[in-house]
Amino acid sequence: MREFAGYDLPLLGLGVYQNDDAKPACLAALKHGYRHIDSARYYGNEAQVGEAVRESGIPREQVFITTKLTNEDHGYDSALAAVDQSLKRFGFEYIDFILIHSAMSDKERRLATWRALIEAKKQGKVKAIGVSNYGVKHLEEIREAGLETPAINQIELQPLCQQKEIVDYSKKHNIFIEAYTPLMRGQWDVPAITEAAKKYNKTPAQILVRWSLQRGFAPLPKSANPERVVQNADVFDFEIDADDMASINALDRGKAGQITWNPVDVD
Repeated sequence: MREFAGYDLPLLGLGVYQNDDAKPACLAALKHGYRHIDSARYYGNEAQVGEAVRESGIPREQVFITTKLTNEDHGYDSALAAVDQSLKRFGFEYIDFILIHSAMSDKERRLATWRALIEAKKQGKVKAIGVSNYGVKHLEEIREAGLETPAINQIELQPLCQQKEIVDYSKKHNIFIEAYTPLMRGQWDVPAITEAAKKYNKTPAQILVRWSLQRGFAPLPKSANPERVVQNADVFDFEIDADDMASINALDRGKAGQITWNPVDVD
């Protein structure tokens, strides 16, 4: 858990990107202990996530729900309208976290969008606000404007792409890091990972989730397979030792190691 604004963020979340039928995975996740689901307007499955939360029988206040504004939502009025649309799709009275999905517009529109999220938070429509795919430059824009600091920056973060400059900046300014693509989209045929999996009698995916947790990040492993969703969360009965952590940490290739879009350098 990580405390935000007086309540706790469950560090392990379920990602639902590219899942057109997200409800089965969400129901399996909630049944087996997940309390954090990461969606986005772009994913087109906010309604399914909302249905799963209601059908799970778990009180709404015990489930942490994230969504993200698309690039087309940038701008003050359009961002506020997008928040209302997402609330309607989820069928919720509030959303726990809303992020700006990326910095792919311009400084003026980014800041206007951020001001809109601050207003949505004041209105009680969202509990906390953050960003995604923001580089140091974009985070600095917010700081220099004297606006509220994002609570979270969600970025691609896995052993081959550790984004050290952004992580260091975020730690300095108390911005928590969520890690998307933590499972490397299955591209884990790397000795440091496969050998650790054998040593700890775990899957490579479980090693990657555990590595992310031990680094202090909030990993968001994605799977549409309910059995895999449950398996990915079976990571709390072991710890990767210091030598193995160092071996995995040494895999970093910077930008060359990125697997997905990772637009942290956009102007």
